[in-house]
Amino acid sequence: MTVTDPRDTDPRDTDPRDTDPRDTDPRDTDPRDTDPREEGRRRDVPTATYRLQVTAEHTLDDAASLAGYLADLGVSHAYTSPLLRAAAGSTHGYDTVDHAHVDESRGGREGFDRLVAALHEHGLGLVLDLVPNHMGVGDPAEAPWWWDVLQHGRDSVHAAAFDVDWDAGAGRVRIPVLGSADDVEKLEVVDGPDGSELRYHDHRFPIAPGTGEGSPQEVHDRQHYELVDWRRADRDLNYRRFFAINTLAGLRVEDPEVFRATHELVLRLVADGAVDGLRIDHPDGLASPAGYLDRLAEATGGRWTVVEKILEPGEDLPESWRTAGTTGYDALAEVDDVLVDPAGEPALTALDTELSGAPVDYAELVRRSKREVTDGILGSEVARLVRVIGELPGVDVDTEEEALAELLASFPVYRTYLPDGREHLDATVAAVRERRPDLTAAVDALHPVLSRAGTEAATRFEQTSGPVMAKGVEDSAYYRWARFVVLNEVGGDPARFGSTVAQFHEAQRRRAERRPRSMTTLTTHDTKRSEDTRARLAVLAEVPDEWAQLVRGWLERHPLPDRPLAHLMWQNLVGAWPLSRDRAHAYAEKAAREAGTSTTWTDPDEEFEAALHALVDAAYDDPTTNAEVERFVARIAPSGRSNSLSQKLLQLTVPGVPDVYQGTELWDLSLVDPDNRRPVDHDLRRRLLARLDEGWVPPVDAEGAAKLLVVSRTLRTRREHREWFAGYEPVAATGSAAGHVVAFDRGSGEEGGAVTVATRLPVGLADAGGWGDTALQLPNGAWRDLLTGDRFVSDAAGLPVDPLLERLPVALLVRN
Repeated sequence: MTVTDPRDTDPRDTDPRDTDPRDTDPRDTDPRDTDPREEGRRRDVPTATYRLQVTAEHTLDDAASLAGYLADLGVSHAYTSPLLRAAAGSTHGYDTVDHAHVDESRGGREGFDRLVAALHEHGLGLVLDLVPNHMGVGDPAEAPWWWDVLQHGRDSVHAAAFDVDWDAGAGRVRIPVLGSADDVEKLEVVDGPDGSELRYHDHRFPIAPGTGEGSPQEVHDRQHYELVDWRRADRDLNYRRFFAINTLAGLRVEDPEVFRATHELVLRLVADGAVDGLRIDHPDGLASPAGYLDRLAEATGGRWTVVEKILEPGEDLPESWRTAGTTGYDALAEVDDVLVDPAGEPALTALDTELSGAPVDYAELVRRSKREVTDGILGSEVARLVRVIGELPGVDVDTEEEALAELLASFPVYRTYLPDGREHLDATVAAVRERRPDLTAAVDALHPVLSRAGTEAATRFEQTSGPVMAKGVEDSAYYRWARFVVLNEVGGDPARFGSTVAQFHEAQRRRAERRPRSMTTLTTHDTKRSEDTRARLAVLAEVPDEWAQLVRGWLERHPLPDRPLAHLMWQNLVGAWPLSRDRAHAYAEKAAREAGTSTTWTDPDEEFEAALHALVDAAYDDPTTNAEVERFVARIAPSGRSNSLSQKLLQLTVPGVPDVYQGTELWDLSLVDPDNRRPVDHDLRRRLLARLDEGWVPPVDAEGAAKLLVVSRTLRTRREHREWFAGYEPVAATGSAAGHVVAFDRGSGEEGGAVTVATRLPVGLADAGGWGDTALQLPNGAWRDLLTGDRFVSDAAGLPVDPLLERLPVALLVRN
C-alpha cells in the first residue's frame, strides 16, 4: 500500500489550516443596462448572500431547488463554492483541475444553467467562488496542463502556468508520492488510454516521447519529473504549493496568458449575466494581488468582488485594491468581541496558567509555532527563498536561512504588498535584531533585498509569509492555547479578551467610511467553530469561576497528559452539546493532531490518542460527568441563544453585505470542518419560515425559529429598503444596565433608518435584576419593531429597553 502524507489532502477536507473602488467609484455599478427580464434583481451590489456548498451529494440542481426559499428568506444572491471541474471526489471544489468546464459531478454546465435560470426566475443573482492561486494536481491524468508539463517539461505549452524552480530539480519536477525511496523499484510501465504510462500503485504519470524503453526505473530516470519519498516534501520540493498541500500546485496568474486561460469561462459567464459577483480565494498567494484585481476589474466591468483576505486587528486592505472588501472575518471578530465579557479574563487566564504549568506568552507561542512551520512543512519554500536571494556579503547560507525563518516567524501580519505594508517589514527586522543579535548582520543584509517591491526575492517572501502565518497560527497555535477558544477564530486575536461598545462602534464607522460594500460573516466553511457554538461559549466569560471548578473536576476524574488540550476539548464539547459521539471523536482527533503537542498527523501517538478518546467517551458514559455536562449546558444555553440572536442581528445590520452560511438561519452548533459541512434540512426551514409568515413570533427555545425570524425579517428589510442602511450612528443608552445594550441607527440624515438593538452579557444583566430604568436615546415619537410587530414610544426620557426586549433579546426598529 502506498504510504501517503496526510498533508497531500486539502485542509478544507480533513486538515483545515488547513482580500479600490471608493464609495463613488462607478465600477461599483453594473455598466450595462438591466435586462428587463430581470426586473427587481439588483446586479450591482448584493444586499445579502447565502453561501451554498455545492458537491456531488448536494448538486447544482439541489441548489436550484432552493431558489424560491432563498428569495423568501430575503437574500439577493446565492453564493456558491467553486464550480469549475475539480479533482475526482472533491468535497469542496478548491482543487480545480480544468478551468474550461463546470464540474460534471456537481451537475456540469447544464446544471449550472438550470441554477442560474431558477435564480433569475426568483429575482436572485449569483456570486461565484473563484480559485486563481492554485490547481489540483493530485492525479495528473485529471489535470491536462499538469500532465503536459510532466510529459514535456520546460518545453510544455503550459510550463509557464506553474511556479516551478526547474534548476533546483536539474530540470525535473519533484513529486513526493513514494512511501520510501526504495519504492522506486515498485514502478511499472503500463499501457494507458493514450499510450504508455508510468504507474506507482494507483498513481499515473506520463512518459515523455521517445523515453519509454528499458526498465521502469530507467524510464523514470529519463522523465521531466522525479518521484520521491513523500517525506522530502518538507525540504526538497521545487514547485510552489497552496500552503503545504503537495497536490495543489501554484499558478502564475500574473502572466496575462495564464490569467486569460484560467478565467476565460468565468469571464464569459459574467459577460452573459450568469455570474454577478466574485469571491476570490486566497489572494495572498498571488505574486501581485493588486495587479490581479486590476486585471479582473477591467475584465468584468468592475463587477462586485470580495477577497478572502484575513486582516489582523487594526490592519486595513490596501486602498488601491479594486475590490469591495474582504469576505468578512474582520467583521466576525468585531461582533464576537463586543459580546465577550472582559471581566472574565483574570479567572480564565488563571485556569489556563494552572493547566499549562506556567503563564502562557501567546506571542512567543505563535513565534515558536511558526518556526516549526518554517523548519518543517514549509521548509521547501524557505529553501527556495535562499536560492532566489543568493549569497549575502559576509553571511553564510545557514545563517541566511535562519534569519529568513526568524523574519517569517516574527511577521505580525499575513503579508505585505509592497510598497503597502512596508512598516510591517521594518518593524519585524527591528524585532528580530533585538531578539537575535547573532542574526543582526544577516537581517541587515536581507532588509534591503526584501524591501524592493516587485523583485522575485521580495515577492516570494510575501507569498511565503502568509502560509507560515496560516499554518503556524490557525492550524497550530489556535489548538495549543485553550484559555478561551471563542477568541481562537480566523481573523481574531486570542490575546485580546473582548472589546467595549465604543470600540465596536468605531470599527463599524471605519467600515462604513472605507469599505461599505465589504462582506460580513459569522460562519464559513473554514471557521473553527460555528457562530452559535461561539455564542454559547462566550457565556463562559461571564461564569469563569463556575467553569473552572467543573473543568478541574473533569480533569481529576478523566486525566489527560496534555491538560491544555483537555481544556480545549471540554470547551468544544460543551459548546456543541448535544453532539453525536462520532462527531466528538472526529473533532478530538483532528484537534489533537493539529495542535501537534502530543500526537501528529504524520506520527500518531496511539497511547495518547486512546486516552483522548476515553476522555470523550466519559462525557457520554460517566454518569457524574454526563450529568454535569447536561446541567451546565442547560444553565448557559439560554444566554448562549441570547448571544446568538444579538450577534446575528449585529452582523446582518452593520455596514457591509451580510452572508448567511448554509443552515445557520437556525441554530447550528458545529465545530471545524468537516463538521460544519453536514447536510442542511432546508425542508424544515421552509416549514418554519411559512409559519413565521403567518404571524407567529416564536419563543427563544431549542427549535431555533427565533433566529430564522431575525434573519428573514432583517434580510427582507435590507433588500426592500436599502435607504434604511445608508449610514451609521451609535445610539446612546442610559440607565442602570446601559452597558448591556448595543444600539445603532443605520440611517443617514434627519430621516434616520433602521435601528438595531442587541443585548450583551446576558448573565450579568440577569444578575443585576434586568433592564430597570435603561432607555435608548431615540427621537421622540412612535417606533415599530420589525421582528415582533410591537410598537413603542420614545419620549424625553428615551425609549425604555425593558418592554422593547421583553419577547426577544434583540429588536430592529423603524419609525412608525
